[in-house]
Amino acid sequence: MANKEALRELQSRLAERLQAARTQERGKSWLAVECSSRGFLFPLKEAGEIFAMSPVLSVPHTHSWFLGVSNLRGHLHGVVDLAGFLGVKSGEVQRDQARLVAFNGTLELNCALLVDRLAGLRSEAQLTPERDDDTATRPHFAGARYRDEGGRLWQELNLAALAGDEAFLGIVG
Repeated sequence: MANKEALRELQSRLAERLQAARTQERGKSWLAVECSSRGFLFPLKEAGEIFAMSPVLSVPHTHSWFLGVSNLRGHLHGVVDLAGFLGVKSGEVQRDQARLVAFNGTLELNCALLVDRLAGLRSEAQLTPERDDDTATRPHFAGARYRDEGGRLWQELNLAALAGDEAFLGIVG
């Protein structure tokens, strides 16, 4: 019970900080999430509301990473398993910490990404850009890579570019 309360408090604090960060124009800032033990950064201006895991109605004949649709605050959203879509899935999601991160409404895509857990907010001041590895091919929605003070690697995901990606929009399997 204490864990649930702590998670609710964390989600509430993150929502407050997310709203405050959106109104500030100081450099880049991200919502940090984890999927299959990998760190990802969603630009705050592109990330929308964060939801606790909700019931998802599966849709037949779709890719396995498209989990189905869910009613989030009275609106139907497609739910995508981010780790599954990116091909980095390494096991089952711990549902107690899993969250759905919706795309910002300005992107005009009723979709939420399933992430394993929220890892807080990050700013440019907290991260050091990684040099690009020219040999690695990355999708066009993959932005810069950063390292935090603890040495952890974070991959920025441009949600606006992801929202227009053919593979992402092509849910039919």
